[in-house]
Amino acid sequence: MANFAKPENALKRADELINVGQKQDALQALHDLITSKRYRAWQKPLEKIMFKYLDLCVDLKRGRFAKDGLIQYRIVCQQVNVSSLEEVIKHFLHLATEKAEQARSQADALEEALDVDDLEADRKPEDLQLSIVSGEKGKDRSDRELVTPWFKFLWETYRTVLEILRNNSKLEALYAMTAHKAFQFCKQYKRTTEFRRLCEIIRNHLANLNKYRDQRDRPDLSAPESLQLYLDTRFDQLKVATELGLWQEAFRSVEDIYGLMCMVKKTPKSSLLMVYYSKLTEIFWISSSHLYHAYAWLKLFSLQKNFNKNLSQKDLQLIASSVVLAALSIPPFDRAQSASHMELENEKERNLRMANLIGFNLEPKFEGRDMLSRAALLSELVSRGVLSCASQEVKDLFHVLEHEFHPLDLGSKIQPLLEKISKSGGKLSSAPSLPEVQLSQYVLSLEKLATLRLLQQVSRIYQTIRIESLCQLVPFFEFSVVEKISVDAVKNNFVAMKVDHMKGVVIFGNLGIESDGLRDHLAVFAESLSKVRAMLYPVPSKASKLGGILPNLADTVEKEHKRLLARKSIIEKRKEDQERQQLEMEREEEQKRLKLQKLTEEAEQKRLAAELAERRKQRILREIEEKEFEEAQALLEDREKRTKKGKKKPLLDGEKVTKQTVMERALTEQLKERQEMEKKLQKLAKTMDYLERAKREEAAPLIEASYQRRLVEEREFYEREQQREVELSRERHESDLKEKNRLSRMLDNKEIFQAQVISRRQAEFDRIRAEREERISQIIQARKQERDIKRKQIYYMNIEEERITKLQEEEEARKQEEAERKKTEEAERKAKLDEIAEKQQQRLRESEEKEKLRREALSRGTDAPARHAEPTVTPAATASASGSGPGKYVPKWKRQTTEVSSPTAPTAAPTPSEPDCWSSRGPPPADDHWGSSRVGPPAERGDRRGSGPRGSDRPGGDTWRSSDERRSPFGSSRPRPAQR
Repeated sequence: MANFAKPENALKRADELINVGQKQDALQALHDLITSKRYRAWQKPLEKIMFKYLDLCVDLKRGRFAKDGLIQYRIVCQQVNVSSLEEVIKHFLHLATEKAEQARSQADALEEALDVDDLEADRKPEDLQLSIVSGEKGKDRSDRELVTPWFKFLWETYRTVLEILRNNSKLEALYAMTAHKAFQFCKQYKRTTEFRRLCEIIRNHLANLNKYRDQRDRPDLSAPESLQLYLDTRFDQLKVATELGLWQEAFRSVEDIYGLMCMVKKTPKSSLLMVYYSKLTEIFWISSSHLYHAYAWLKLFSLQKNFNKNLSQKDLQLIASSVVLAALSIPPFDRAQSASHMELENEKERNLRMANLIGFNLEPKFEGRDMLSRAALLSELVSRGVLSCASQEVKDLFHVLEHEFHPLDLGSKIQPLLEKISKSGGKLSSAPSLPEVQLSQYVLSLEKLATLRLLQQVSRIYQTIRIESLCQLVPFFEFSVVEKISVDAVKNNFVAMKVDHMKGVVIFGNLGIESDGLRDHLAVFAESLSKVRAMLYPVPSKASKLGGILPNLADTVEKEHKRLLARKSIIEKRKEDQERQQLEMEREEEQKRLKLQKLTEEAEQKRLAAELAERRKQRILREIEEKEFEEAQALLEDREKRTKKGKKKPLLDGEKVTKQTVMERALTEQLKERQEMEKKLQKLAKTMDYLERAKREEAAPLIEASYQRRLVEEREFYEREQQREVELSRERHESDLKEKNRLSRMLDNKEIFQAQVISRRQAEFDRIRAEREERISQIIQARKQERDIKRKQIYYMNIEEERITKLQEEEEARKQEEAERKKTEEAERKAKLDEIAEKQQQRLRESEEKEKLRREALSRGTDAPARHAEPTVTPAATASASGSGPGKYVPKWKRQTTEVSSPTAPTAAPTPSEPDCWSSRGPPPADDHWGSSRVGPPAERGDRRGSGPRGSDRPGGDTWRSSDERRSPFGSSRPRPAQR
């Protein structure tokens, strides 16, 4: 990678490489410069470098290099000079388009030259052989060799530019222009596959634009200009899709337009809406969605009537006639009645989507056919006055088909009306946005509708009719077509009829008998029986009799209801478990199947890739061999044509000649011819040498004489010219002296004028210099004042910062002193609490010793020590031991001692010979932390191994300081008691 001090050096280096034919090296040098991190600041030479770089990329068909360079250049000039990026991209598009057009014109010229090469023969022998081998025509071959590579490059160019400009709010117009050019490219050359891909690319760009809303330089769709550009792009996409006949892509384009309008929640212009609904009419007509086709025409009629002020009466009548005929073309029955549940759901979703596209916001819980139907549309046409705007034959047709009853002459009345309608139509002069209106497209649907109406009316007055008579009543179709129409009508419960071909009659039935009432005859029969039973066995009027007959009916019903509910819940639970298991099994099977399918597909792809690589390799080798063989064969033919006729040999003399043999024969013939040619040249050179020497010997004296004559003539010519020049100089000098004498009289005036001009200019110069010095002094003074003000501001700001810093330091010191004071107070409070806890423990030990003495006295049966010990017990201890203190807490171990001392539950006292583990500290508490039963919160039990009580950490912590009301936890100094 070469490092250039300036970008201009890289451009010069690229030009030098291009001049010597090394375009690839020049492209690489410019690519290294553009992708280098050293030149990330935009400057004017970079634009010239990009122009040269793109020229090389187009010449060498390097689309990947062009994309990398444009991405790097976008990074450089995105925030500095976006117009430069726009110019570069336009230049790139222009180059690619120009190259593609040149390739197309070359291919056409080549095809024309091939066509007129031989006027007598249709095809040349070599073209015939090549077409048999390759299987393609001359034009196809020339397109593949010349046009297709440039078309691929142009398509890649469009994709690259769209990818670079997709999130750039400053180049939205260029993005729309590129998309328009890409659409026109697909339209001009009928590139349907590329058009689908282009639509998908633009659709993904918009989806990503909505998904990542926090991107930098993201286009704002709420802006009117941006929205108009995006809508114009989608409408252009819709027009090209309809012109190419891609109706599915056209429907998706309509959905894109509708989604864009819903996204920004703004209604586009009326002109765009007219184009939108006109394309919808074409799409719905192609998809046989007659209902939505008619609704789209109705919307189009409303827009034209309300917004087109130049609409003529003739065009309005034509549009209204189209709306009425489109509504009449809708089948008079619902085709989804006999469909399955899945088909109904799909149909409902499809109807909802199409209704939303037209502009009817239907709720998903309602079916589309309940809201948008043929009957509702016809009534709306009458109420809005659309029917009154239609032509007279359309009105007559509407009344005959919808309101009149003519079973025998319906066809004869409708046929002339349809003939008039089929001849009407044409372009709309006052509505250029609409397509050409042709009412003849509705004739077939109207004939089917007339046939259905005739069958419906005939079925009301006849039970049986001959097929010949029915064919006479229906002049539009043959009976086979009528039979197909009747099958569809019977399937959708529009008419009930049967065709008996053996008897040649049509039998009409009663639609009411074959309707839903026949399917529900068992339910009707059950209802009748229940009514009869109610009449025979009436329900008692008083509830007391029923209670007397069935005294426990309410309880039984309640129990049975609960049992059924429980059984229902169990069944539902089992069903859910079974469904869950089944879903799990299906999911596992699906995963296994997908995994196996993936492995199979991967293996198949690998195999196909290997086979494709092998075939490509074989084909390349075969093409190389054939090319070499053809070159050698052409060389042999050329050499044999140059040889004498007697020595001419056939190229392939019935023997199988290999490539090596042909090459050896060609080399041998070429060597022989070269040797013969060298001998001829030597002989010819010797002859020419002798001839040239003889010519020069004869011409030498003639040349010398001619030279001497030429010297004499040139000397005479020189002398004449010299004399003439001297005379001309003398004349010019005399005229100059006369002019000097004439102008010398004005010398004084010239000096005076010169002095005036100089003085005036000197005064002007002094004035301008004084003004400039004064202005400079004022600027210096102003800058000095600004510096003084700025210096004072900085000084004041430094003083303020020092004051704020000092205040913060004082605040931190105060907070630190406060924290140390609180810490000291906390330590003092803790020391006081420890002292209080120690005193409580001391009192507790004294009470335990006294209690021990009392229990020993009771166990020995002597009352004297007990009476002697009573005065020494404190009132609080006595109250605690007896448990008579009202409202006071008594520990569990004291309550147990009270129960033990009662005569109903005597306990044996330990004998003096047994060692008592509690001899020095009294009886152990029953809820000690060594036992299984614990009273109090967990925090109380955890504090028994600490150094002091933690009653202040709990609610009501002050009550822990009294040993009479609550028990205090033992300190860590108490030894662990021995377990009994």
